[in-house]
Amino acid sequence: MKIVGTAAEAVAGIGDGASLAVGGFGLAGVPAVLIKALLGQRTTGLHVVSNNCGTDGRGLGELLAAGRIARVTASYVGQNEEFARQYLAGELEVELIPQGTLAERLRAGGCGIPAFYTKAGVGTLVEEGGLPWRYRSDGSVAVASPPKEVRKFDGVPYILEHSIRTDFALIRAARGDLHGNLVFAKAARNFNPLAAMAGRVTIAEVEELCELDPEEVHLPGIFVQRVLALDPAQAADKPIERRTVRS
Repeated sequence: MKIVGTAAEAVAGIGDGASLAVGGFGLAGVPAVLIKALLGQRTTGLHVVSNNCGTDGRGLGELLAAGRIARVTASYVGQNEEFARQYLAGELEVELIPQGTLAERLRAGGCGIPAFYTKAGVGTLVEEGGLPWRYRSDGSVAVASPPKEVRKFDGVPYILEHSIRTDFALIRAARGDLHGNLVFAKAARNFNPLAAMAGRVTIAEVEELCELDPEEVHLPGIFVQRVLALDPAQAADKPIERRTVRS
């Protein structure tokens, strides 16, 4: 049985400098309870791999505001002003990569594929190198991305991308069982299965703990080591990043 009793118990063992794959897109499917627990245990120097870094004051944005994140691999800055400020001020190292490439690098890591070729980024700075990973305080570039290996298949150029494996993964699911099998709800599925696959130790917070029909499982429990069942208030806490309504 993979159930843990508290959020603090769930994130125990995530030490300073650990790498984390984190599910979510914007604020949908974000493992907010686990992130708060990580904030509470004062872990720092984290290397985070996630589509984006939450928003100001929500999700990964909480760890970012507290200065706990040293490096982010992501595809989107979004509406997080603190993320942009830290990056441009040279306080944070950021590797921005195409979103599909990020998804495949996580999936490949979980499948034991060390690297793959893709057309995404061919003929751009993704291929050529020079994308700013870290700035100096004066605005100059301190660390830039290296060039990538290029190979032609049937006369078409492709670039080599390496897979991603992380020490831990934090994810959120709608339903889960005692064995770590998970079901995700609609758009909240996003990067959660991929992050789970990439983590060597994957920790899932689930809104409902129940028995699952094997035919409905989105992510098998082989990829999940710890499961935290949320209480009703935690499960219902689903903020909307940008609300649009009719006048």
